[in-house]
Amino acid sequence: MNFQSYKTKSAKKEEVVRKWHIIDAEGEAVGRLSTKIADVLRGKHKPSFTPHVDTGDFVIVINAEKVRFSGNKWEQKEYISHTGYPGGQRRIIASELLKKKPFAIIEKAVRGMLPKNKLGRAVFKKLYVYAGSQHPHAAQKPQELKIK
Repeated sequence: MNFQSYKTKSAKKEEVVRKWHIIDAEGEAVGRLSTKIADVLRGKHKPSFTPHVDTGDFVIVINAEKVRFSGNKWEQKEYISHTGYPGGQRRIIASELLKKKPFAIIEKAVRGMLPKNKLGRAVFKKLYVYAGSQHPHAAQKPQELKIK
């Protein structure tokens, strides 16, 4: 019996074919939207997924200012950062962050779902989030990706 045909094929970074996807975030829940984005960025939607190789696609998110949270998260959810100095902890609630940086809500949610290493930082660079419906990536001919 020839076991050569049963070997698992590992993807190589030179062989990866990347596509561009566009997602309209209008009316979508942040958590469900960001899990789908993280899966596509990571490449888990492809049969050639390899955990240690960046096999994912590029993702453009438009209308980031029109996402939704369930419950009272707009007033209760806090994003915490630190300046690095003593007493430098900063807190901002979700509704204020939406006014200042509407794209940051999706970026923070997706970044938290990616690996915390060199691969995760490389994967995150393939995400482009825009507050409105305009984006400068028309030349890449992105395909619309539906969130189920």
